[in-house]
Amino acid sequence: KSDSLVILGHGVTGNKDRPFLVTLSEALAKSGITALRLSFSGNGGSEGRFEDSTISNQVADLRAAVDAFAGPKIGYVGHSMGAAVGVLAASQDERIRFLVSLAGMAHTAAFAEREFAGIQPGGGLMWGKPGCPLSHAYLDDMKRIGSVAADASRVTVPWLLVHGSADDVVPLQDAQDLFAITGGAKQMEILDGADHIFSNGHTDSMVRIVVDWVRQLCTSG
Repeated sequence: KSDSLVILGHGVTGNKDRPFLVTLSEALAKSGITALRLSFSGNGGSEGRFEDSTISNQVADLRAAVDAFAGPKIGYVGHSMGAAVGVLAASQDERIRFLVSLAGMAHTAAFAEREFAGIQPGGGLMWGKPGCPLSHAYLDDMKRIGSVAADASRVTVPWLLVHGSADDVVPLQDAQDLFAITGGAKQMEILDGADHIFSNGHTDSMVRIVVDWVRQLCTSG
């Protein structure tokens, strides 16, 4: 059994129980790698207000999780906006020893403008989802960060990026931009025809890629 712990973080309006994250965590566990699925504050069953669920606050949540499990070799797998959280955290916290980005967001300001243009903050809902109001705090944080591409140059740990060619939420270009600038050991896998949540038969391919990469990393010392 590996002495590594993999923390899994979700994307915008998601939570720890997204099916592909459950499948991935179970596959990691079967491979002898402990996996912890995390719902960021204000999401899923976690405490807090959804309106306060910003990238900056989620970075703080991830740090709190790392604090709680200090000891094993810790890696982080983030999906979508959760991947941007991972870039920021891994660029600042050396306790995160490896990083996986699934459909990872790079350009936060462009994402917010593209996806939520015309929705009134403080009143409208993200993608019309009940319980997911678009907040000024979220938009302000996305604009302030702008892009995590520059932070990627400070990520020096092993990094796997997995992205679908048919992702219509976070463009493949985001992953390509991160891959081009990161300063560490890196690998990118593009799943032909896969969408943002790796549905329509692509979950198994994504899981196999991630588990094989993590297992090799964790057993190589």
